Formats: sequence, C-alpha cells, structure tokens
Amino acid sequence: MTRSRIARFALVPALSLAALSVWPTAALAAEGGLAIIPNWGETFALVLLFCLFIIPANALIFKPLLAVFDERERKIEGAQARAKHVGEEAERVLGQYEHAVHEARKEAEGDRREALDTARKEQSRVTAEARGFAEQEVARAREGLAQSLEAARADLRSQAEDLAREAATRVLGRSIS
Repeated sequence: MTRSRIARFALVPALSLAALSVWPTAALAAEGGLAIIPNWGETFALVLLFCLFIIPANALIFKPLLAVFDERERKIEGAQARAKHVGEEAERVLGQYEHAVHEARKEAEGDRREALDTARKEQSRVTAEARGFAEQEVARAREGLAQSLEAARADLRSQAEDLAREAATRVLGRSIS
C-alpha cells in the first residue's frame, strides 16, 4: 500500500470524527452534577445525516483532493526519475568530455614532441650545413693564403737574388752574371 492510500484511509475516519465532534448537541444535566447522556434518537439522526453527507462530500471533496495529492506525488516521482536520468546522462557526458580532453592533450603532446624533434633535426641539419660551408671557406682561405705566401716567397727569392747580385756587384766592383 502506498503512502497516499494509507493517508486516504486515515483521513476519512478522522474527518468524520471531526464533523461529529463539532455538531452541537444538548448536554442533559442530572441532579448530582453535569452528566452527558447521549440522546439515542438525536445520535441516530446525526449518524444518518453523516452517512447522507459523506457520500457527496467524498465525491465532491475527498476524491478530487486525494486525486490532486496522488497526481502531485506522481509528478514528484516523475521529476525525481527524470532528475536521476539527467544526472546519469550528465555523468556520462562529463566522462566523455574528460576522455576527449585527455585524448586531445595526449595528441597535442605528441604533436608538440614531433614538432620539437623536427625542429631539432632541422637545426642539426642547418648547423652541419653551415659548419661544412664554414670549413670550405676556411679551406679556401687557407689555400688562398698558402698561394699568396708561396707567391710572396717566390717574389722575395727573386728580389733577394737580385739584391744579392747588386750587392755583390757593388762590393766587388764588377758585374756578376
């Protein structure tokens, strides 16, 4: 039995008792003090009136009121069920979102590392290329310097021979061929 059905069974007798207790009746006074003695005819009439009025009151007041209570309870239970379903759906979507974020971060980290490795390889290649170019330039410069040095030595040798001949000619006073 649901709570609303229990309330319905408890409500009807409680309302009936309240209606009977409110109905005014005359208290008969006895010689020894106040004594309440029921008037059976009046009590029977009140019970009969109660039975006559409870049927329309039940149809017009109690059943619609209890139907409203039942409908309210159904709506609350439905709202709670929907809220539970929405909460579960939200948890599922949140899990998917967190998984997607985790995957995106992992992919971004992989892309970052790949870009970093590519940049390092490119830097190594450019550095090696520049080093090779610089070594070629140094080698060319040394070769040019060596050629210039050899030319200067050859020039100095020829000049030294000429100077030596001229010095010998002056010292000896005659020409040396």
